[in-house]
Amino acid sequence: MPSSPSRRRLLATGAGAALGLGALGTSPASASPASARPASARYGSGAEETRSLDELYQAALAEGGKLVVYAGGDTPTQQDGTKAAFLKRFPGIDLKLIVDYSKYHDVRVDNQLATGTLVPDVVQLQTLQDFVRWKSQGRLLHYKPAGFAAVHDTFKDPQGAWVAIAAIGFSFMYAPAAVGSDAPRTPLDLVDAKWKGKIASSFPHDDDAVLFLFSLYVKHYGWDWVAGLAAQDVRFARGSNSPGDAVRSGQYPIGVGGSGAPLSTGPVKWVLPDSAPFMAWGQRAAILKAAANTTAAKLYLNWQLSTATQQNSFNGWSVRTDITPPTGLKPVWEYPNANIDGFPRFMSDRAEVERLKQTFALYFGEVKGDPTPGFLGLHPGA
Repeated sequence: MPSSPSRRRLLATGAGAALGLGALGTSPASASPASARPASARYGSGAEETRSLDELYQAALAEGGKLVVYAGGDTPTQQDGTKAAFLKRFPGIDLKLIVDYSKYHDVRVDNQLATGTLVPDVVQLQTLQDFVRWKSQGRLLHYKPAGFAAVHDTFKDPQGAWVAIAAIGFSFMYAPAAVGSDAPRTPLDLVDAKWKGKIASSFPHDDDAVLFLFSLYVKHYGWDWVAGLAAQDVRFARGSNSPGDAVRSGQYPIGVGGSGAPLSTGPVKWVLPDSAPFMAWGQRAAILKAAANTTAAKLYLNWQLSTATQQNSFNGWSVRTDITPPTGLKPVWEYPNANIDGFPRFMSDRAEVERLKQTFALYFGEVKGDPTPGFLGLHPGA
């Protein structure tokens, strides 16, 4: 591997880092910021849901009381908190919430649709491009849950084909107890020789959100930054949960490529940079038009978008414009370095995504390890 470059050289080369990444479409001229776009007038005429959660609950029970959700994630238990909260509010609903990598759930749904064996009613995934494709194919039920008008424009389809139910951010993190006052403040600090052998990271070429995060680092610091990280003896693993788990358990003091809560005072400090890049997106959810349990699916989306659920988000961010974040935090769309417009564009250019995956494999080696949610097969939840 190349030797670790100097910080001065990284900063000097960062301006040219966009070479080879131009297809990502993140230049200022390519799109205006989400916060600058006008609201509402473009939206379709379909009305929002007017039934209360309790009314939808009773209707869902009358429908049969069953619901299957395919959720993007990294471990089988990652959505256990969501499931417990939903069932506490709506006892008697038979909810199956199946977690797998979004890149497996989406093709699983495609195969089920092709073979007439559809299992889920709701899909909530990181593969944002699939919702655009499924909408164009007529696969999604156009539906606007209560509160739809309050959702930020970036986080919803105008006709209600999909809506984001959570705002998620990826960055790097560290254990304050392990790093003390010498904590890394920016991604540039991660290539300092003192952190060699002390960093855990998700494979960027296994998870597209982590891939986008690393592509932003390349744009900011250049490919020399990647070479420097490759020389740091990083422990790479599958699953965006893995860096946080490694830091939380005390195995490594620093993690890269995972989610967290910016205001948390726990054993893991998730870094919300002042100006250095991080990435955030809205986790999209939709009801499949061929779903067996559409009323229960509507209940689920209304509950996810409800004020109570949005106010209890794990990281303090909501997709709704009428919910104020905790003191010390701005709405996620007010952070220019969150790149919330960039991720949907990035996900839509699959050829560039594949080129980046293979390029990072040259630096970090091939992805290794079993999928962290396990091997779920073709029809989990059936």
